Amino acid sequence: MQASNNEELDKTQINLSKISEIQESNGELRIAKRMLSGLTSVEIANLINSSPPKTRRYLWSLIEQEDHADILQELPEEVAAQFVERMDSHQVAELTEELDVDDAADILQHLPDQVMQQALAAMSAQNRARLETILSYEEDTAGGLMDTDVITIRPRFTLDVVLRYLRRHEEIPPSTDQLIVVNSDNVYLGTLSMSKLLTTDPNISVREIMRTDVEAVPVDMDDGKVAQLFEQNDWVSAPVINEQDQVVGRITIDDVVDVIIEDAEHSLMGMSGLGEDEDTFAPVIKTTPRRAIWLGINLLTAILASSVINIFEETIEKVVALAILMPIVASMGGVAGSQTLTVVVRGMALGKIGPTNKNWLLLREISSGLINGLLWALTLALLTAWWFNDIKIAIIIAVATIINLLVAAIGGTLLPSLLKRMGIDPALAGGVALTTVTDVVGFMSFLGLATLFYR
Repeated sequence: MQASNNEELDKTQINLSKISEIQESNGELRIAKRMLSGLTSVEIANLINSSPPKTRRYLWSLIEQEDHADILQELPEEVAAQFVERMDSHQVAELTEELDVDDAADILQHLPDQVMQQALAAMSAQNRARLETILSYEEDTAGGLMDTDVITIRPRFTLDVVLRYLRRHEEIPPSTDQLIVVNSDNVYLGTLSMSKLLTTDPNISVREIMRTDVEAVPVDMDDGKVAQLFEQNDWVSAPVINEQDQVVGRITIDDVVDVIIEDAEHSLMGMSGLGEDEDTFAPVIKTTPRRAIWLGINLLTAILASSVINIFEETIEKVVALAILMPIVASMGGVAGSQTLTVVVRGMALGKIGPTNKNWLLLREISSGLINGLLWALTLALLTAWWFNDIKIAIIIAVATIINLLVAAIGGTLLPSLLKRMGIDPALAGGVALTTVTDVVGFMSFLGLATLFYR
C-alpha cells in the first residue's frame, strides 16, 4: 500500500514537471492537452492540488468543460471552490446537475453567500430542492454528509417486482449495497441487501427477508459519530432519518472516509493552530491572516511566561545558572503535556472518553507523570550537581521538574473537556493553552524555589 502511494506521488511530480516545462517554454496547448487526456480524473485532480495557483489556473484552462464535474469531485472542497467562484451562476447551475448532490453541497458551502444564492436561483427546481435540503443541515452532521439519491421499496412487494423496478432505472446510485424499506409515509422500516435480493426466490416478499435490526442514522448526528458507527458495523451505506423517522437520504462509505481523513488532518493541523482545510498552495493573502491570529495568541502567552521570569529578575542576577537551566523545566513540561493532550483529544474524538472513565484516565496520567517526574528529576539533579557543583540548584530543578510534569498530566487530561464546555475546539486551542500553563508553572516553580533557597 505504501509503495503504491509513493508511486502515485512520484507520478504526480513527474507530470507536474512536464506541465511546468510546457508552461515556462510557452509550448503549444495541444501538447499539454494531449498529456492531460491520458490521465484519469483522480490523477488530474492530484496534479491540480499539488500545483501553485498560477499552474492551477493553467491546468484548469486545458480541461474540457464536460470533464469539469468529474475533476471537481476529486478535489478538496476549498480548492474546488476556487474554480467555481470564477464561474457565473448559470455555469455553476449546469455543473451541479452533473455532480453528486452531497459533493455539490460541499462546494457551494465554500462559496460566498451571494454567489451561492445566485447559483441556486439558476438551477432547476428539482436540483435546487435537493441541494437546499442538504444545505439546511450543518456541514458536520449526517444531514450535511448525506446524499438524497436513494432507492426505497415497500415491504409488501415481491422480490420479482423489486427487480423489475430496478431495471427501469438507467443506473443505481453508487455504493448501493442495500435497498431501504419504508411504509407509505416514507417511515424507515429496515433494509434489504442486494445479495439477498439476487439470490433469494423472487416470489418471496420483501417483508419476509428484510432486516429490521439495521440502525438508521439520525439526520442531526455528528459526522464523527457517524464514522464510528460505520467502523463498528462495517457498513458500506446507511439510511438517514429525520425526527419523524422518515428516510431523507443515505450516507455511503466514501463520504465517511472523507470525514475520517478530515478529522485526522484536523488533529494534525490543529497542533499548529491551522484548520484541516488549509491548502498547501493557498495564496499568501489567504494563508497569512489565518496564521497571524495564532501567532498573536502565542505572542500574548509568551509575554505572560516572560512576565513570570521578570518577577524573579533579582534571583536570576544572583545565580546565573538559573537562566541556563530554566528552559529545561518548561520544555519537559511542554513535551509531557502534549503527549497527554494528544491521547485525550484523540480519545474524545473517537468517543472513548466520558464521565465514567475520565477519573481513571486522570489517575493514570498523574501516576505516569509522577513516575517520569521522579526518574527525570533524579537524572537532572545528578547532571546539574556535576555541571555546576551546587547541590541546592540540583534539588531545585528536581522538585520543579516533578511539579511541572504533574501539572502537565493534570492539564493535558482536564483542559480538553474544559475547552469543549467553553465552545472552544480542544484540537485547535489545547496545545497553546497547555504550553502556556506548563511554561508559567515551570518558571514559577523553578524560580520560586530558587528564591527561597538563595535568600
